[in-house]
Order: sequence, then structure tokens, then C-alpha cells
Amino acid sequence: MTRALFIVDVQNDFTERGALGVAGGDEVAARITRFLAAHADDYALVVASRDWHDGDNDNGGHFSDTPDFVDTWPVHCVAGTFGAEYDEVFDTAGITHHLKKGQGKPAYSLFEGVGDDGETATQLLEDHRIRDIDVVGLATDYCVRASALDALAAGRRVRVFTDLVAGVHPESSAAALEEIRAAGGEVVESAR
Repeated sequence: MTRALFIVDVQNDFTERGALGVAGGDEVAARITRFLAAHADDYALVVASRDWHDGDNDNGGHFSDTPDFVDTWPVHCVAGTFGAEYDEVFDTAGITHHLKKGQGKPAYSLFEGVGDDGETATQLLEDHRIRDIDVVGLATDYCVRASALDALAAGRRVRVFTDLVAGVHPESSAAALEEIRAAGGEVVESAR
């Protein structure tokens, strides 16, 4: 197998009850859980990322009391809090590697994450000779977009499953998917 599944930021703060809740976030978490139960064996790696921000600083300007919702945001996904944990309806049993991103600075792409053992996505892909990556998660127009574009820039073949993502805004989500398509990625529904 040379395929990996990247599950981006399916966390409480990015679903309906969270600080930056995405409409449909819980439903996407439930769909990813069902997809993973049926397809985990199709992947050499199942990598999940989480925002994991510091609680005692502005994380390099990422947090703001007057956020612009482009480069600055309200406090979210603070390490060790309910908001930073995986969404309650997302079953993580099939995940092989967990990466935390942020940790004192802005971070959007799963490629900016690090495992507790220091492993990065790039190292995992190289060690397992992964060529193909399927990308799912939250939010389409930010962290899913950044993760898919970084995977393409790293020379991987990428599919984003449209039924397993949800975005902040319909317009920017559509633009993100078009940008991924234009960069050489496939934008398709999953085979559920």
C-alpha cells in the first residue's frame, strides 16, 4: 500500500459547539468515522492532526481579541482543553499517527504538525514510501486547503473527498477546492 489518509483538525472547537464551529462539522466527523471503519485497511497510514495552541500567549499573533478571521482568530484549540480534543463523534481507533500543530505559532497545514515522538508528516510519508494521499476534515477553506496544497507541493498525488470536509464559508470553500484542483489534486466524493 502506498496510500495515506490525512484527517485534518476534527476537533470540538471546529464543530458546532466550538469557538470556531463549522456548520456540518459533527456530521463530517460522523461520516469520517464511518468511512474509516469501512476503509482503514486501504491505507498504510492514517494520520490525524489537531491544532494544539498555547494557552498563555497569542501564539505568534494567531489569537486576537479583535480577530479578522483571516490571519487572526479568537482563542481556540488550547492544548489540554475540551476544544482541542477530537470531536466527540469522531472515533479515533483507526488512526495510526497523531500530529499536533500550532504550539506557539500560527499553523494551518497538517505538514506543520509534529507527533509526541517528534515525527513529522514528511518523515512518515518518506519512511512508508507514500505516494497517494486522501485528505478529509475541517475546515475546507483553511486547514484542509493548506494540507492538500502542501501534499501536492511535496510531489504527492492528492484526492480531497468533498463529502468528508466542511468549510467556514461556501464561497471560500469552493475557491479552495478549485485551487486544489488547479494545482493537480482530485476533488471527488469518497467511495463510502
